[in-house]
Amino acid sequence: MLLQGHLLKWEAQVHPLRQLFWECTLRCNLRCRHCGSDCTASALTPDMPFEDFEKVLLRIREAYNPKDILIIFSGGEPLMRKDLAQCGQRVQELGFPWGLVSNGFLMTPQKGLELLKCGMRAATISLDGLEEDHDWMRGVPGSFKRADEAIRFLASVSFLGFDVVTCVTRKNIGQLTQIKEYLMDAGVRAWRLFTVFPVGRAAQDPDMQLSPEQYRGLMDFIVACRKEGSIRASYGCEGFLGPYEGKVRDHLFSCQAGLSIASVRVDGAISGCTSIRASYSQGNIYQDDFVEVWEKRFGLFRDHTPFKTGPCASCKWWKKCLGNGMHLRGENGELLLCNLSRL
Repeated sequence: MLLQGHLLKWEAQVHPLRQLFWECTLRCNLRCRHCGSDCTASALTPDMPFEDFEKVLLRIREAYNPKDILIIFSGGEPLMRKDLAQCGQRVQELGFPWGLVSNGFLMTPQKGLELLKCGMRAATISLDGLEEDHDWMRGVPGSFKRADEAIRFLASVSFLGFDVVTCVTRKNIGQLTQIKEYLMDAGVRAWRLFTVFPVGRAAQDPDMQLSPEQYRGLMDFIVACRKEGSIRASYGCEGFLGPYEGKVRDHLFSCQAGLSIASVRVDGAISGCTSIRASYSQGNIYQDDFVEVWEKRFGLFRDHTPFKTGPCASCKWWKKCLGNGMHLRGENGELLLCNLSRL
């Protein structure tokens, strides 16, 4: 834990950019119950022209080594863009590795091969249960079959950094063993599980939130999976987990938003990651130089001291937690959810 504290201080000072999310569209082809951004198929915000994002990449190349920075296409659903392969091809030509986060609905083997030829080196597909539960969560019949096809194809690509991410809810928590067996059968080697924080549609849906007992059960399930070694299960970046630290992830908790992770939102806003409230944006590519923003702003991301209020003010875990992840902070800095309190 002491070494972790030194590492975080170093990252806050040096802030080596390692991942850059591009929210390339807000359009989506599903109606997910847990959507944090509340995307719709006919989003009012237009897609960002790739030429605008390309200018950011050209600027980044002037300051940093592009080989060290993974560009991640996100949304909405990035595959809603007809030009996604062409975008990926150009990103590769500029020297950046790239990947995407997708619901898998449009990820046919043909589309996957096209993206791989254009340089895709990482992919994440969402799967929120077996067929009935996944289709219920995603709001569109047939979503599971489409995701299944995508998962089986991508899992077969040996050089691809691939994982499946699952949102654990009251509806599917009793099926985790069956989901694990399905993923193992599909050839999946890495499985990331997360829980919903109260933002977007999920904030109004009690089926999305685990009870404290269920939450502890999820942690115990991940610990057991990791001891078993049949699939590399891990918990998402949610927050500090007290007694489960070092047991459910490959690393101790740290919120990397603003330390090594940045994002460019569909409207040009520059932030830490796309799960964080818009009020924490640090600039905009249409008015600001991205590199200057990354180097000279992000103060609150790199020093959480202002968050040491309310329940955090007297918490004995503050030095290890630092007030949880940035995405668990509301518009005014208030703590939306404390993972440790559920444990």
